[in-house]
Amino acid sequence: MRAVQVTIIGLGPRGLGILQHIARRAQQFPEGVELDVHLVDPGDTGQGAHSSRQPDHLLTNTLASQLTMFPGGGGPSFTDWAQQVGYRRFAGGYYRTGEAGGEPIGPHDYLPRSLLGEYLSFASDHTLSSLPTSVRVVHHRARAIDMEELSPSGRYVVRTENGYEIPSDFVFLATGHSRRTPSDEDIRFENFVSEHQGRNDRLAYLADCYPVDKLGRIAPGATVAVQGFGLTAHDVIAHLTIGRGGRFEGDGHDMRYIPCGREPSILLFSRQCLPAAARGINQKGLAGAYQPHFLTLEAIRGLREHARRKRGSAQLDFEAAAVPLLRREMGYVYRSTLEQRHIRPDRYEFTAADQAAVDAIVDPLAGKSFRDLDAFRAFFTAFVTEDLEHAEEGNLTSPVKAATDAIRDIRASLREAVEFSGLTPDSHRVFNTRWVPLMNRISFGPPRRRNYELLALMNAGVVDLAGGPGCRIIPDPETARFTVETEFTNGPAVRYADALVAARLDLFHPETDSSPLTARLLARGLIRPYSNGSYEPGGVDITPSGRVISRDGTPLTGVWAVGYPVEGPRYYTYYLPRDGQKSRFTDEANAAVCDMWQRLTILEEDDSRADRQRQSVSIP
Repeated sequence: MRAVQVTIIGLGPRGLGILQHIARRAQQFPEGVELDVHLVDPGDTGQGAHSSRQPDHLLTNTLASQLTMFPGGGGPSFTDWAQQVGYRRFAGGYYRTGEAGGEPIGPHDYLPRSLLGEYLSFASDHTLSSLPTSVRVVHHRARAIDMEELSPSGRYVVRTENGYEIPSDFVFLATGHSRRTPSDEDIRFENFVSEHQGRNDRLAYLADCYPVDKLGRIAPGATVAVQGFGLTAHDVIAHLTIGRGGRFEGDGHDMRYIPCGREPSILLFSRQCLPAAARGINQKGLAGAYQPHFLTLEAIRGLREHARRKRGSAQLDFEAAAVPLLRREMGYVYRSTLEQRHIRPDRYEFTAADQAAVDAIVDPLAGKSFRDLDAFRAFFTAFVTEDLEHAEEGNLTSPVKAATDAIRDIRASLREAVEFSGLTPDSHRVFNTRWVPLMNRISFGPPRRRNYELLALMNAGVVDLAGGPGCRIIPDPETARFTVETEFTNGPAVRYADALVAARLDLFHPETDSSPLTARLLARGLIRPYSNGSYEPGGVDITPSGRVISRDGTPLTGVWAVGYPVEGPRYYTYYLPRDGQKSRFTDEANAAVCDMWQRLTILEEDDSRADRQRQSVSIP
């Protein structure tokens, strides 16, 4: 009996997706072949970063009804599962009470990420229970720290932190989010804290805010500067307020925050000091999506062919080639929604009024200056308030929310333009530094409730702005505090903070990743950083089917990478499948497993390849 060894490193949603696709093919094994699947992850199956043990005040930023681990059917969506197991809504919380009390969960609920962790483990259990007896699975609850190629056999051995070795025919890297090694700025801030904490015992620097329990070191009454306005910043704010016992009363603009007395004072800042726009009420249904008319797959391919003929290279300049189509797409959706009628795309004129509307969405600070922090604060609160009004109108009624939501729906076109060196190196850099943050801010923001909470916290005096656009953080040895300094037209404004929290997720760069596994894969030459010419955007280099490319440029015969570690050659890898829609999540997993299956067939036909009597390993 031939026992093929498959190892999946990382068992969050991406690793679970690989396991699901293996399960779907489990009945197709060649006769006499069995499969041993080794799952290597210290956490619960399926959960990854979505631990069921995290606080309930950390929310998903996508409607639960749009999330599923069963995009092809065969299982419930996230919302369906929550309803089936008895979760109900009680004010701002969700509890498993069956039909007793509360309100039923509906299609517009943003559920806690802890519930998502439970759902992912349910999906994992469902998948494992569907496997035939020819597939045996063991979960190694440890971290993988090394992998070595056993030349010339083409097999691998995966080593875990507890010294265990797993011989493997095929390996899938699904390691998820990463943590970077300290940067020069991290070291400078950490040294500042260690040198001056004796004069200010509240002085602290957190380069990473997850798990959020580490925010417990921030003392009540201290002042904390939070760098960021995105989804991570909302997690930090929630944990330092309602996570400490505060509560919100009322809804919408009537919402009030009732302090518990254990909060710090929170000062927010970022490079532009603009908030992430709130998600509009979903009026499209579960699977509804806007279909592009201008920035289409065909248009991108046409631009690429034109570039090939004109310059001898198919790489595009994103701002010159794609942005005009993107702006026209937004203008078309804006105008169609404003007039609430269908406009034939071939008759649409991108008027000056539409261009001005798109400009205001893309760059609300254009042409503006502020005399002082009070003036910028007034602009900021008015901006958030107006954005919430648009969000309440919905993504088919508000021209602004319709235009920005269209960006979410046309990600396939953006991928067609960007992925696998689709842009010139300089343009790729501009795309990642300017356009990705911009699109994240206007299209992939938090649930509306979070921005209502932000306004309520500002009204309560718990949250304020640390500065305005262009502010900078400076350690101040004289006061043993961090300072945030902003130049306004009336002169500089300075705010002081005892603690500094970087509220952002690290990008995955193999050379700066803190994982021992990544460091050893690099040292062995089994992976290499992805590069687009002179630009290295992050991620490991892969083929379109996900096969990992080694240092010498050769794809490994039996190793694939999916998800966040390949954010670089791919674009926007970090989301779960959406119910009723084609999913990159599913496509990547399917491509990798199909590639493995083809390789498995080749190995079975090669009688010289392996000992046909080799026994399985590591299976209890």
